[in-house]
Amino acid sequence: MIKNIFRKGREQSVESDVPVSSHSKARVLVVDDSPTEIHIFKKILEKQGYQILVAKDGQEGVDVAKQELPDIILMDVVMPVLNGFQATRQLKNDESTANIPVIMVTTKGQQTDKNWGMRQGATEYLVKPVAPAELLHKIKALIDA
Repeated sequence: MIKNIFRKGREQSVESDVPVSSHSKARVLVVDDSPTEIHIFKKILEKQGYQILVAKDGQEGVDVAKQELPDIILMDVVMPVLNGFQATRQLKNDESTANIPVIMVTTKGQQTDKNWGMRQGATEYLVKPVAPAELLHKIKALIDA
């Protein structure tokens, strides 16, 4: 059972219909400056067998991605040092990280934000609050691709 605290701040239990991942070795880099969001993502993803790497700002995210070459990246947008748009652009312009899928997971939900994120190289763009099952489906689909 996963606690769904992504939806309107209300905590409720939800059963995820996403099967436990067969990708127990798949590594997910979570780039977010919020300790709460990092904790939530870790809890959801570790339960599915993913290995989690963490970066607390965009620049650290770029550095960790280049060093560790994760299978997928969850990228917030509003962060210090380097925002998620800038970090994604840097990753997509670097040959060593250009093929790593980036899912932007952010509170910036305007269509112009989504368009800009996709233009920077994001593979998917999800607006918080996001349902855990939706997040897990997107991750699995991109890792299986």
